[in-house]
Amino acid sequence: MAKAVVIGGGIGGLTAGIALHREGWEVSVLERAPKLEPVGSGLAIAVNGLRALDTLGLGDAVRRLSRVQGQAGIRAAGGRWLTHTTEDTARRRYGDSVVVLLRATLVDLLVDALGPERLRLNTTVTAVDATTGDLHTTTTDPGTTIGDVHLTTTGSQKAAGDRDALRADLVVAADGVNSAVRATLFPGHPAPAYAGVTAWRGLVPRPDVPVPSAESWGRGTVFGAHPISDDLVYFYATDLSPAGAAHGDERAELLRRFGGWHQPIPAVLRAADPARIIRNDLFYLREPLPAMHAGRVALVGDAAHPMTPHLGQGACQAIEDAVVLARLADGDLAAYTEARLRRTAEVVRRSMSICALTKLRNPVAVALRDSGMSLATRLTPDLMLKSMDGILGWRPPPRTGNGQEPAAPA
Repeated sequence: MAKAVVIGGGIGGLTAGIALHREGWEVSVLERAPKLEPVGSGLAIAVNGLRALDTLGLGDAVRRLSRVQGQAGIRAAGGRWLTHTTEDTARRRYGDSVVVLLRATLVDLLVDALGPERLRLNTTVTAVDATTGDLHTTTTDPGTTIGDVHLTTTGSQKAAGDRDALRADLVVAADGVNSAVRATLFPGHPAPAYAGVTAWRGLVPRPDVPVPSAESWGRGTVFGAHPISDDLVYFYATDLSPAGAAHGDERAELLRRFGGWHQPIPAVLRAADPARIIRNDLFYLREPLPAMHAGRVALVGDAAHPMTPHLGQGACQAIEDAVVLARLADGDLAAYTEARLRRTAEVVRRSMSICALTKLRNPVAVALRDSGMSLATRLTPDLMLKSMDGILGWRPPPRTGNGQEPAAPA
């Protein structure tokens, strides 16, 4: 049986492990953290991501554990709708809709589907040979801070302190935005660039005001809120900021920036626990990689194509990567690059294009942006969905491996 080792236990890595196992591979997923703590609070899975999960028998489980986004759109800071659509419209167009759920819920579902026996926590990869598929790992104490991973593309060497050696027919690098594997496979390629925007995310009890699924755009600022359940709301916000800036009280900072916006934004922020607000700077890969593989190593998710979240496609593209890789991995990995590189590069580009629109601060430019969006929507009511056809209309490739179509889990 062919062996695959996945580096990274995030959404892309777990999905890759599941997909490869369903195709008949012997799989190990290695995660350097002592336990899986999903970064972020909530996320959206769009039609294309659900379609990919359906191939693994997991789509319906995600639908059951999530909330349909319903009406969604973009509003101005004062509350006026600039563009919007409904669940019915999306369902008529694509046969499905967008769902919103806790990131932790999705990770738990993926771990269960993978099988805990295939997940090795607290395991750091210290060397990878892309030519042979050799890996060296070390198991660290849960209290130990793990430094940068050092990798080689040729000449498998046992580094000091290594405790285990593995050989894989396929290595899947799902080690995130700052992927050490990517940097080693493509050493001359530019690192992810700062988008000029910082982001906040959090979960709050649902306030006593209506909370429609919507983003609101201001001058260089965005605030989004989406109900995840009857009593829980996921929110996120972005603003221009120097990289690395931090604030003592992130809720106070958010209220300073967004407290004067339309409801339910002030109510959502007042309900937030300052200690549970996550803030991070946004990075993206300005120049696409020359390939999404080298030798026996394939890159998936943020390791291959870090993107800003403005299309809500980060998790969806990682899930797509995983499913496509598993269906093509029995052959030349060049087929995986051929299937994924151009598509993901376009999603990165479009996400950054929307990010650029949200970064506008000049009042005249903002007024032109908002009026143009409103006018375009009046002329073409389903423009918001039409503009996403190329992304949401994606379908998985036909199976070419040795696996069987999965049955939905009981």
